[in-house]
Amino acid sequence: MMFVRLVAAALIALFAAHAATAAADPLAASGRWSAYQRGAARTPPMGWNSWNAFTSDIDEEKIMGSAQILVDAGLAAKGYRYVDIDDGWWLKRRAADGRMLIRADRFPSAATLNGDTTFRPLTNRLHAMGLKAGIYSDIGRNSCGQVFTSTFPNQPEGTVAEREVGLYGHVDQDIALYFEEWGFDLIKVDGCGIRGLPASHPQVKAGLYRALEPLVDSDSLGRTNVGAVRALYGEVGAALDRHNPDGDFVYSICIWGAADVRAWAKDVGAMSRTSEDISPNWSRMLHNIDSVARRPLYAHPGSWNDPDMLYVGSGDFDENHLTEARSHFALWAMVNAPLIIGYDLRKASKALLDILGAPRLIAINQDVAGNQAVLAFDSDDVSIFVKTLVSGDKAVAILNRTSAPIEATLTAAHLKFLADADVDLTDLWSGEALAFRGERKFQLQPRETRVFTAHGARILADGVYLSESPGLVNPAVDGVVIPEAEPLIHRGLLPWRGTRGTGEPPRYGGWGGAQADSTPYGQELAVAGRKFVAGIGVLGNSRLEVRNPGFKRFNATVGLDDSARDRSQPVTFEVYGDGKLLARSAPLRFGAAATPLSADVGGVKLIELVARTPQAARFPDPVTWGDAALTGSDAR
Repeated sequence: MMFVRLVAAALIALFAAHAATAAADPLAASGRWSAYQRGAARTPPMGWNSWNAFTSDIDEEKIMGSAQILVDAGLAAKGYRYVDIDDGWWLKRRAADGRMLIRADRFPSAATLNGDTTFRPLTNRLHAMGLKAGIYSDIGRNSCGQVFTSTFPNQPEGTVAEREVGLYGHVDQDIALYFEEWGFDLIKVDGCGIRGLPASHPQVKAGLYRALEPLVDSDSLGRTNVGAVRALYGEVGAALDRHNPDGDFVYSICIWGAADVRAWAKDVGAMSRTSEDISPNWSRMLHNIDSVARRPLYAHPGSWNDPDMLYVGSGDFDENHLTEARSHFALWAMVNAPLIIGYDLRKASKALLDILGAPRLIAINQDVAGNQAVLAFDSDDVSIFVKTLVSGDKAVAILNRTSAPIEATLTAAHLKFLADADVDLTDLWSGEALAFRGERKFQLQPRETRVFTAHGARILADGVYLSESPGLVNPAVDGVVIPEAEPLIHRGLLPWRGTRGTGEPPRYGGWGGAQADSTPYGQELAVAGRKFVAGIGVLGNSRLEVRNPGFKRFNATVGLDDSARDRSQPVTFEVYGDGKLLARSAPLRFGAAATPLSADVGGVKLIELVARTPQAARFPDPVTWGDAALTGSDAR
């Protein structure tokens, strides 16, 4: 009951804080970067997780054998450091004191004379190998294995209370145990315990589990208590801060794109799942990559979008499908996904290890600028992703989404390079050098992804467009009032559902969120007929935070976007520097010409871009920060 009271208090405090902020001004410049920066994920975490390889059928030999291969195959030296123990490690929660106990029959080194059990010998061994250790839990009372795969091995044992192995009611106790006493470096926190155990559940009726009224309905944002879910994950984050004063930890949120998590996880954890579980087939891979493809502004150094583990080695991505395996890996690298291997490395061939260890692709993923690739071309047949690197060069991936050969044309404009200057490409798989001016055609095989680095003459020679540097931009307030499901994600069959029911409707919140080079609803940026190929599209009543790496000027051309629907209120655009007003437009109505807006930002560390209407709106209109850019410095 103590935890329930704490959660209730946290929710009350959260809502009170929101109400107080709203009363003051939710768009007020704070002068502070608000996206998550704690923990040890300045670049996307890399490692291995046991679930896709073994489900819950895990033991010490499998975990340590996989760790040894990371070292022996050279993968650890390339960055794969986290060895994550997923579901299946727990025996029960001891009734006397609530301490979690390990399956010592599966993890012999965990046995102790007093019966406490400890993972410290295992984590010490991993650390001695130069690796990091990750553990798994659930935000509810019970785990995903108990709720959805209860026939799998190594389910918790004992009484109803002893089988409540999740964090609910034990957050501080468990986090202290896992990190301070056992020495873990990462925790993945699932959410099945707040999703799947209503009073009507057969196993609840049978007395096997206590009911916990679901906070999450994966099929409905309207039936999900978004605030309560965020508060629970926030409580875990606070406990991680308390018990890791050195900040050497990674907080992995796994609520599978539900509860509007794609909007708020950037403020709460270091990596967050954007979709349901990946499966080893092409259609589900497209589904998962699409769940991050239009969210580049919601990922930054320290907090990453996670389309789920790599399935290289299995199904459509096995040794007989190396084209698909390379595509899968290249796309994860481009969108800054955590590179977490989900395969039994003990049977990995050289060809698969070569893909997982591809140094040029890993370098793209780990580029310290932290810019997730932006969709430069978006269709059901071909996707072109472009990513700005810390050097100022670009990485580009051209994906054939179909199962037939296709021709795709890459243009200098896709890269924001000048069309009349040479563009030099380096193939990131073969190292082959290519060059073109203006555009170049590529013949792509079925499901093939061509991926390159690109060097050329930038259209914006003395600066960067904000849309090509999403790692600098945080939509602190994106204007979305009522979360809506994004309809543009590929709707592959869920393996555990198949064609039961009526289909796969859009399910992940985020529709209407801030976008790079498009409106919040996927349209071209345009104000009073003037089109912009670069810019930030966001809803009115929004505030964007922009880190300034040393530029002197901010420039944009602003207005109410032509895709606006309500059109009843004018929008005023404001630019702040370190909390102080630097520039403000006149109120601009629908149909008014795009208006230049600029400010001197020399010496400013944080720029904030505010678009506000006189009155709040339930569904604000889209606004455009056309050609928004930082200029006037050699900073990149």
